[in-house]
Amino acid sequence: MRTNKALGLRNLPSQSWRINRGWVLVANIAADISAWTRLLGLHDQPDLAHAEPETLRYRLLHLPSTLTTHARRRWLTISETWPWAEAFTLCWQRLSALPQAT
Repeated sequence: MRTNKALGLRNLPSQSWRINRGWVLVANIAADISAWTRLLGLHDQPDLAHAEPETLRYRLLHLPSTLTTHARRRWLTISETWPWAEAFTLCWQRLSALPQAT
């Protein structure tokens, strides 16, 4: 419940039950994605394997990088001085290597 509150359940956006029901669904999906990312991509990173959403947001999602397009391909250039660059790339590679759902 603490994780879900950190991912959006703390503040419901409306007085309408329908809108809030959708908000709760999206917050639960975000909590599931966060949990699976930690389980599948960061399981051997000691400081990120059991990290709270605020820590993941600060270390992985606020990525100091540039996204460029060249020859119909996208390139993500991550700052070399960023302390969690290796953890991010390792997590990205692991999650990209997962088979697609059928």
